[in-house]
Amino acid sequence: MIERIAVLGAGTMGHGIAETFAMNGFLVNLYETHDQTRNSVKKVIETELSFLAENAYIKKEDIEIILNRITVYKDLKESVVNVDYVIEAVPEKIELKQQIFSEIDVYCKPETIFASNTSSLALNEMLESVSDSRKERMMVCHWYNPAHLMPIAELSYFGNMPENIYKEVEEIYLKSGKQVVKVLKDVPGLVANRIQQGVAREVFSLIEMGVASPQDIDKALKFGPAFRYATTGQLEVADMGGLDIWCTVGDNLLSVMDNRKEANPILRQKVADGKLGLKTKEGFYEYPEEKLNDIKNEFNKRLLIQLKTSKKYV
Repeated sequence: MIERIAVLGAGTMGHGIAETFAMNGFLVNLYETHDQTRNSVKKVIETELSFLAENAYIKKEDIEIILNRITVYKDLKESVVNVDYVIEAVPEKIELKQQIFSEIDVYCKPETIFASNTSSLALNEMLESVSDSRKERMMVCHWYNPAHLMPIAELSYFGNMPENIYKEVEEIYLKSGKQVVKVLKDVPGLVANRIQQGVAREVFSLIEMGVASPQDIDKALKFGPAFRYATTGQLEVADMGGLDIWCTVGDNLLSVMDNRKEANPILRQKVADGKLGLKTKEGFYEYPEEKLNDIKNEFNKRLLIQLKTSKKYV
């Protein structure tokens, strides 16, 4: 049974993963090498929990209880030596992940299960760094950002792991309120990111062609396809509309839609110009400094409303 969890990396994804597990009753060891991030992460989590309490998702009196379930570590060995499950959320560099898994393979109990939050790196490459006995206890467990609000978790079942071990991991995700996607084949991007990139490719293409403004393109998505996708999957949508119609529309549209195999030039130019979105205060939209906090809170509030609503459709 998995009771104590270690999260390696306290950045954007790692702190949210630790926060989610702690919210759902697990004891969490949070490892971080960067001093500033390590020293401030509890405050970051406390701020997010306060937001959840203000919006009636958790009780205010539970904030301290949740925070006390998280212990922050600078030493890798100390953070993993007695845990049952380890998930890494370090930068997407295969050499770094291989090094970490190789190191903790020595420190951890034989029964400890290892996981990576990656969606772009191959599990087989990470498996090379661990002992043969550990290979059947290693998987990909991919979260979406922000981890404490997005309910999806993609869990790998690629053939290296017995079903009883997979079920043990699946159980802690279900207990943590996640909608689990069991991924049967190791493909780059897994499931959700590939779907998202398909939509994004056409969105960027429409902007490149000047078909509509960024505001109107986002409006078309939010109040068109995404309005249904909030509660209905693509295959169900197709069945409801009629597969004959979807087949005809596909024949008419797919040949004239974007099929490039690299990032859109308009996106690449934004990056070259340093217009990276919220983090630089300008992307496709502008984000004034004095409104940054309000913009973030409004974005998260919409996700939280969606999260509450989604529980009715489980």
